[in-house]
Amino acid sequence: MITILKRGFDFIVSLIALIILSPVMLVTAILVRYKLGSPVIFKQQRPGLYGKPFYLYKFRTMTDERDENGELLPDHMRLTPFGQLLRKLSLDELPQLYNVLKGDMSFVGPRPLLMKYLPYYTHEEMKRHNVRPGITGLAQVSGRNNLSWDERLKLDVYYVENQSIFLDFYIMLKTVVKVLKKEDIVDVPSSKMLDLDEERSQGNDIDENKICSP
Repeated sequence: MITILKRGFDFIVSLIALIILSPVMLVTAILVRYKLGSPVIFKQQRPGLYGKPFYLYKFRTMTDERDENGELLPDHMRLTPFGQLLRKLSLDELPQLYNVLKGDMSFVGPRPLLMKYLPYYTHEEMKRHNVRPGITGLAQVSGRNNLSWDERLKLDVYYVENQSIFLDFYIMLKTVVKVLKKEDIVDVPSSKMLDLDEERSQGNDIDENKICSP
């Protein structure tokens, strides 16, 4: 029942939000095109419900600058002041309303992480894919990138096992407060912590027998 109610809420609210915020999205798209060039929309494959891949959409925040070998420069070197502003205002996330409308995502749920992380989750952590991923989630309002990977993933599993309409509204309300206060925002997450695959391939505090490695 909660799944049906949640999907109905997501569809209606995302449709209304896309209509109301279309002028903001248009202006943002024009500024991104002017300051960063094409493409305006950054898309990347992420695991969705039951791990099924989908394309997540965001406004572009980084340049395509490369080194002498043709490799992309590190994120912190490609992130411009304009891109930082978009992230601080969470404007880069607005295209994900289309993901919600399509049913790839929900407003609330575990954040969709990178495909390359899939082999590094424990069997318990794989439960995070039993619901649609969200624009915001319990981990995001509980510390975001200031949390360790173990803490973030444990909160994702807690959400899946205890999801309710009341918990969703609590997370959404707390998200609004954090966005307005600009709390727990890290411009370049990799500057704060290792990628999950890097951390766990080094064997940091995780029993290898619990990892879903191929």
